[in-house]
Amino acid sequence: MARAFLIVMDSVGAGGAPDADRFFNGQRPDTGANTLGHIAEACAAGRAEVGRSGPLKMPVLDGLGLGAAVRLASGAPMPGFEATPAGLWGAASEVSKGKDTPSGHWELAGVPVPWDWHYFPDTDPAFPDWLMAEVAAKAGTAGTLGNVHASGVPIIEAHCAEHLRTGWPICYTSADSVFQIAAHEEAFGLDRLLKLCQDMAPTLHAMKVGRVIARPFVGGPGNFKRTGNRHDYAIAPPAPTLLDRAAGAGRKTHGIGKIGDIFSMRGVGELRKGGGDIGLSEHLQALAADAEPDSFTFANFVEFDTLFGHPRDVAGYARALEWFDGVAGAFLRRLGPGDLAIFTADHGNDPTWTGTDHTRERVPVVGWGVGPRAIGLVGYTDVGASIAAHLGLPPEGPGRSFL
Repeated sequence: MARAFLIVMDSVGAGGAPDADRFFNGQRPDTGANTLGHIAEACAAGRAEVGRSGPLKMPVLDGLGLGAAVRLASGAPMPGFEATPAGLWGAASEVSKGKDTPSGHWELAGVPVPWDWHYFPDTDPAFPDWLMAEVAAKAGTAGTLGNVHASGVPIIEAHCAEHLRTGWPICYTSADSVFQIAAHEEAFGLDRLLKLCQDMAPTLHAMKVGRVIARPFVGGPGNFKRTGNRHDYAIAPPAPTLLDRAAGAGRKTHGIGKIGDIFSMRGVGELRKGGGDIGLSEHLQALAADAEPDSFTFANFVEFDTLFGHPRDVAGYARALEWFDGVAGAFLRRLGPGDLAIFTADHGNDPTWTGTDHTRERVPVVGWGVGPRAIGLVGYTDVGASIAAHLGLPPEGPGRSFL
């Protein structure tokens, strides 16, 4: 059937990025960061025992070559990962000048980012006065709240009461190239929040800020909860991606999770979202059984990053990895002759590292459908080129197929 599935385990890095010294968490360079390597080390040493126990267990993906891929990428010992690879395996390096979600996904789809992203300074305030005035004008409010670098939960807690009293939107950023607006779904209004972010997107995109993110929540001070209605308004890729090329050739394309946001829906024929990573896993299983011949499915599983990487929760990250390994096994059992599945990541987010930002790392590349195959150290764009080759699309862009 020649179907292709590209599954991004968001932030599941393998260490070893050759340019990690140029990327930082605070004042500390990312040299030595290793998401999978350090989690496996912590599990083997008994330092990740909350909700799980013992060495990290990922027999399905290790059977394809995950442990071998991490050892290739960074030299990490990967205790408990001793399988002889039965699948395609290697590790990929990024050339885009960022360690963020759009950069990683675009480059995996064949389009490295040709510009430097704009990052807001880690100062108080973080944003220029004119930008805050534009937000307030578009929101129809007398002002805004926040205006700092922050994580979503603490800043909503700090400003929730005042937001409910004044109706002013809560604006914040992070070490990524993002502008985030949090507001109450009911008191402020979800549609109003989404429109505000959509209206602000052209201004932020002109500054080369990668994403404007709507962060809705419900509840009140002390008991608020962020909802699943987050929406990212991302800059459109600067050139045709693998999704565009597949759709242009008449292939059915499916996005799972954040893919529609990341690619501004370009080339995404059908998008399946909702239910967190558990819900996304159900969509993946369904498409493994039902996706059309010669179709392309692009999936992002984000909760490794959002729930466990940024909060630096090692045990939680390990639990998520072990759960996902079971998902991968059930998914692979539904594939048939001619199918190709590649598991990789977009960047790292080492939960043992300083700070709360992503970490610059190589990423593992493991695949099912072509038998045992060591591909060595490759580029992100080679992943997209290889899927294009499997789908019978003509070569285009900087990548080279490893199939």
